[in-house]
Amino acid sequence: MLHVTRMSLTTSIGLMAIFAVDFVDMVFISMLGNDALAAAVGYAGTLLFFTNAINIGLSISAGALVARELGGGRAEQARQYASSVAVLGLIVGLVTSVLVLLNVSFLLSLLGAEGEVLRLATRYVSIILPTMWVMSIAMAAMAVLRAHGDARRSMMATIYGGVVNAVLDPILIFAVGLGLDGAAIASVLARLCMLGAALWPALRVHQGFARPSLKQVAQDFRPVRAIAIPAVLTNVATPIGNAIVVREIAQFGTDAVAGMAVIGRLLPVAFSVIFALSGAIGPIIGQNFGAEKFDRVRAAFLAGIKFTAIYVLCMSAILFLLRSPIANLFAAQGETRVLIYLFCGPLALASFFNGVIFVTNASFNNLGRPVYSTWINWGRHTIGTWVFAKIGSQLAGASGVLLGQAFGGVIFAVIGWVLVARVVARLERVQSPEPFTDQGRLHSLFGRRGW
Repeated sequence: MLHVTRMSLTTSIGLMAIFAVDFVDMVFISMLGNDALAAAVGYAGTLLFFTNAINIGLSISAGALVARELGGGRAEQARQYASSVAVLGLIVGLVTSVLVLLNVSFLLSLLGAEGEVLRLATRYVSIILPTMWVMSIAMAAMAVLRAHGDARRSMMATIYGGVVNAVLDPILIFAVGLGLDGAAIASVLARLCMLGAALWPALRVHQGFARPSLKQVAQDFRPVRAIAIPAVLTNVATPIGNAIVVREIAQFGTDAVAGMAVIGRLLPVAFSVIFALSGAIGPIIGQNFGAEKFDRVRAAFLAGIKFTAIYVLCMSAILFLLRSPIANLFAAQGETRVLIYLFCGPLALASFFNGVIFVTNASFNNLGRPVYSTWINWGRHTIGTWVFAKIGSQLAGASGVLLGQAFGGVIFAVIGWVLVARVVARLERVQSPEPFTDQGRLHSLFGRRGW
């Protein structure tokens, strides 16, 4: 429990720095007095979340593979996996950026953006998206640092990026007069800072990367793909679920979309510790899986659940007490204020079930069952979102959309917990003395057709 707490808190500090800057971005943009700007950031954020989900999936594969190899005493193989994921991240980032930029207006219009909001969101995305490859390599480097147990340096990389963003935001938005463009440029420079701050210690302190080569990437592609593709699919499901919610919210007007945009910035600031938990607990589970310490795997999972419950209860109480000042900070009125109050009440408590899903996904990714996390996340963000959001919108308008989304999370959190319990129980019964191979142990533990 102490290890889980320490890793989660140090990781979350770095994440909170980035999320806090996004939150301040929204405050500054609100100060410009144009609701269209806030709505544009909401639409753009949903699309950028989709591209960042790909980066998160690749970083999960880096963390899982490196932690597993380090746990098994295979440091050189761990370095090779790290380099292969970084090269793949570079390639995927460049290709995805081009494809999205060629269709950016169409994709934003699918989310419901139109008119001036569509124009502003397109411009915002067009400035930030070309640096997708930068974030991909930076996130892979931070995953390698966490796999080595170096949560502090991983944290500092995100803090440095957050500081750069926070300093440049008011300068570029107000002093230089760039407005929304200034916020986007500050984010680009922050990403470059994060890349340098993460890659340097990963290379110099831990020698975490081998010299990259296309031949090695080709050799490692299969084991990387086995985790990366399900992990990417798992994380892509989240922005798809958000897109469904945004589209449902859009029918209730710009005020509702602006309220959703504020919640989208407030949520990760308040619950960055829970967001960080999956990245923090993954290496703990992965290393113990590699070392065949299955009792510690179970203990780490249960510690993650307990940690989630305690944190969510405390943060929900804080949000409830501060709901009025938070709404006043954004000069929120009408539907925007209603949604902020809703988030600072029952929706905040529902974050416990999101935390459970994060922990179960991290467990599956590091126990050789990434497909399970894919099914859980896709179920939660498609059927578990669309069906209940639709019902909620009919019963309670914009508030009902968010309540319906939360209810779907409860169902799939329970399903994920049950699946993890079964997988871990199987691991405890079957302790293979043979060294790990990409297919060998998985087959011996689970059988070719699963349990």
